[in-house]
Amino acid sequence: MQSNKFKQLEKYGCWLLEEFDRTGKLPIGRKRIDITLDKKVILKLRKEAKRKNIALSRLIEEKVR
Repeated sequence: MQSNKFKQLEKYGCWLLEEFDRTGKLPIGRKRIDITLDKKVILKLRKEAKRKNIALSRLIEEKVR
């Protein structure tokens, strides 16, 4: 199990370095975007974020991943 986790981490690390070589920037961090959602969807997401006690943006990231 740990061997598999190590391989995944190593693969991710290699990918990060390749991206840095290609773009000169590390693709980590967060970026602000504007999106349009239905009012009912926003209310539903806000309720769920409050229930889980997390930020709305984190909830949306969780749902997308």
